[in-house]
Amino acid sequence: MSNGWVMPDEVLRDAPAYTPRSFELADLELLLSGAYTPLTGFLGRADLSGLARRGRLADGTPWPVPVTLEVPGELIRDLDLENPLQRALVLTDLEGAPVAAVDVTDAWPTREGRHGIGGAVRRLGDGGHGPFQRLRRTPEEVKSLLPPGRVLGVIADRPLHRPQLAQIAHAARTLAAHLLILIPVADQGPDGLPPEVLVRAVFAARDRMPPATLVAVPLARRGDEIRDALLRARVAAAYGVTHLLSTGEMLSGGGPRVLVPRELAYDNRDGQWRWRDDIPPRNRRLALRPEEIEDLLDRGFPLPEWHTPPAVAKELSRARPPRRHRGLVVFFTGLSGSGKSTIARGVSDSLRESGDRTVTLLDGDVVRRELTKGLGFTREDRDTNVRRIGWVAAEVARHRGMALCCPIAPYANARATARALAHEAGAGFILVYVSTPLATCEQRDRKGLYAKARAGQLRGMTGIDDPYEVPTDADLVLDTSEMSIDEAVEVVLQHLTETGWVEPRLQPA
Repeated sequence: MSNGWVMPDEVLRDAPAYTPRSFELADLELLLSGAYTPLTGFLGRADLSGLARRGRLADGTPWPVPVTLEVPGELIRDLDLENPLQRALVLTDLEGAPVAAVDVTDAWPTREGRHGIGGAVRRLGDGGHGPFQRLRRTPEEVKSLLPPGRVLGVIADRPLHRPQLAQIAHAARTLAAHLLILIPVADQGPDGLPPEVLVRAVFAARDRMPPATLVAVPLARRGDEIRDALLRARVAAAYGVTHLLSTGEMLSGGGPRVLVPRELAYDNRDGQWRWRDDIPPRNRRLALRPEEIEDLLDRGFPLPEWHTPPAVAKELSRARPPRRHRGLVVFFTGLSGSGKSTIARGVSDSLRESGDRTVTLLDGDVVRRELTKGLGFTREDRDTNVRRIGWVAAEVARHRGMALCCPIAPYANARATARALAHEAGAGFILVYVSTPLATCEQRDRKGLYAKARAGQLRGMTGIDDPYEVPTDADLVLDTSEMSIDEAVEVVLQHLTETGWVEPRLQPA
């Protein structure tokens, strides 16, 4: 595969454009930087077949995982793969700015309405924007900065606390190696930290490390730990790493030698971190688990200095303030007439009375009138409606407000999208399923919708001729046929208090 192709600017101006998914954009950046050497573009069918059968590209080169790009089928119709001047596809970033061009030499259907494409890529523009661009160095730039000899690589996809820093220092000292810290910045880390927060947290620990070079690398997770580990090892090798310190599932796949560290513990006798088995049980403290760190931050407790350097703790507490000071989306779902809007209004009224939180109420009917006017009730339109609500709610929560949403939201995938949008905004998400039975909802029928649906005058009514997918991931389940609205409101408020999202309420004298 060669990347020496040249496309005239006038051809690229008229070429179709497409914005890939976030992990495909990450792969694109790694292809353009040379971190995926020997790959120079997205793989075609011959290379994918070789990988599936032998773990090698079509030319016999070992490679660990597929690097692919999928596009809408209609884009393929605009290309002529037989004509080199009519097979260019421009790829843009999430803001629509051109990033690269693909010389599409192979295309094939992957699923309904989608095609995979293969071909070499070439950078367009000035190389991208965003936080910490100065750290996004190419492998060749980084290798030119490294001293001769061994290079110890660490893929820091989580903040570095004292136990990890002690392991890094021990490995670097044992190997007499220069330290290279690779910080993944393509997506949120496994603990939900935005990439820029992770970079700041790693930099906050820099004075606790041996001399090190720090690089931001657009590594995205694919949901397959083994494949992710193989690919990370290959990328680390491209940056000049000779020894890679494992931070979880890690395989070399022909790349750098992988070091698996022993477990450390804190020695109460002298305040040092040592191998766990070298410290008597009564004198040792084990490293905090990620969920324990998150719980301390959620409740507003300081991270203990024996475990976390103060500068790192400061960055983490800034990024993950106590829940009562963090954004939250409370998403009510249920049939029409179930009581979800009335409950949400009751919760909103109570929170406004206390002044504890800034509250935005996104009622389903109001949203239909103001935000999503013109949408119908097909599955696609319903999903679009819920996605728009979820996006607005996430933006409210991004700025540490609380958004109460109460659409019907009958489909699980759309509700999952709303949850993901909230988490991407660094906010919490609580799903409240108002499970009031259909018969009770029909008895109420204040809008007369069920009666019209039963009479055949209204189509697409959820619960009648359109399905409602019952949530299996609800945080609260409320049935207003078995409790009053006031009782349901109290259950929600009590849950918000118990989970730390609002301050405990003072009872009137």
